[in-house]
Amino acid sequence: MSEIIAPPPLSTPPALPPAPEPEPKTTPPTTYKLTYFPVKALAEPIRFLLRYAGVEFEDVGITKEHWPEIKNSMPFGQLPVLEMNGKIAHQSIAICRYLAKQSNLMGTNDWENLEIDSIVDSVSEFRQKVSAYFIEKDGEIRAARKKVLVEETLPFYMGKLEEAAIKNNGYLACGRLTWADLFFVGLLDYFNAALETDILNEHPRLQEVKRNVLALPAINEWIQTRPESDY
Repeated sequence: MSEIIAPPPLSTPPALPPAPEPEPKTTPPTTYKLTYFPVKALAEPIRFLLRYAGVEFEDVGITKEHWPEIKNSMPFGQLPVLEMNGKIAHQSIAICRYLAKQSNLMGTNDWENLEIDSIVDSVSEFRQKVSAYFIEKDGEIRAARKKVLVEETLPFYMGKLEEAAIKNNGYLACGRLTWADLFFVGLLDYFNAALETDILNEHPRLQEVKRNVLALPAINEWIQTRPESDY
């Protein structure tokens, strides 16, 4: 029987050099430009949330004289708008909600977010009633609206918000700091200026909400350094 000769072992190919590590993709930082009139009002809650998030932003104040020139270029012809890397967002509540998501100021579930939205919408509803009086030019209509505001609207809304603050231990929703608190406190200067009074005078738990927000380091710093304006 002939001897079986095994084939020679296959040679091992030389090892290939390791593939180069892919270059990490870097996302450019978001740039923020807030455009509004040179007052607090509707833009102040947005400023609070931007400051709370620790981001720098350009704050552009449009004068009444300049506003007609740019009005048609704004979404729905309104301010404030927030431009983020060239994309423009409008509607102050929608902007605030977006920023709250970036800063962990939302609820932990759908029910909590509904609770927050309900408070924010109620504050916004009150603001609309105040604004209807504040911008009225006719003296008689203005006086009549203020009477209803002071005697009926203000006690009703502040009473309901006071109940929420009692229930939530010095906050307006969820028993802790949420964007509803920053939204409300951000509008207080506007409310006080429009109604020519401190609307929290008779509401100690709402005063606590205000203290809790203004004690936040980023908000406190903003209050100390922001431009002066009437409202």
